Amino acid sequence: MERVITVLIADDHPPTRAGVRDALASSGGFEVVAEVGTADDAVSRAAELQPDVCLLDINMPGNGITAAARITADLAGTTVVMLTVSRDDDDLFDALRAGAVGYLLKDTDPDRLPFALRGVLEGEAALPRTLVARLVGEFQARNRRRIPLLARPAGAALTPREWEVLEMLHDGLTTNEVAGRLRVAPVTVRTHVAAILKKLQVPDRRAAFKLLDQSRS
Repeated sequence: MERVITVLIADDHPPTRAGVRDALASSGGFEVVAEVGTADDAVSRAAELQPDVCLLDINMPGNGITAAARITADLAGTTVVMLTVSRDDDDLFDALRAGAVGYLLKDTDPDRLPFALRGVLEGEAALPRTLVARLVGEFQARNRRRIPLLARPAGAALTPREWEVLEMLHDGLTTNEVAGRLRVAPVTVRTHVAAILKKLQVPDRRAAFKLLDQSRS
């Protein structure tokens, strides 16, 4: 028997919540465990219910991206997907940095919503085609900006995942928080850190952060 996927819907527009609820109900296999209208309520109810998926509006009171960051930091077993009208690049990148694994536009065909949510739970990213090119362009631009650092000690070449780990630690996340964001074990994060220090030929994280700061200047 297929497992029921629990969903929390956070949006300050009741008709939107009703549309999402109806789309999931018609598909089957989903249970909407809570509907809220603010970011603070999304965080508190998510902590209480620990749903499989939190579907968050960006522009609800309290800011959905802030809620996404808090939920992904605290609940490793909950997946966050943004549902928004915003096609703004900054909103997309901020949502992904906050830990969201999906970014769906509100004009998405309601029939596609259940498939998108099942996909993210199976490790797929849910992004509209119109925004994928922008995301690829940003990734390529970041890699070009890192070239000066890659040319440093012993031609240090960090993998994309190692860069991701280094940047999150630099931004103040703990090892356990990074593990929660990446959905890996803390020991995996520590393994990445050891590889980073070896490749950059530095003795500790602080020295690695210094190189990262230099690459950004």
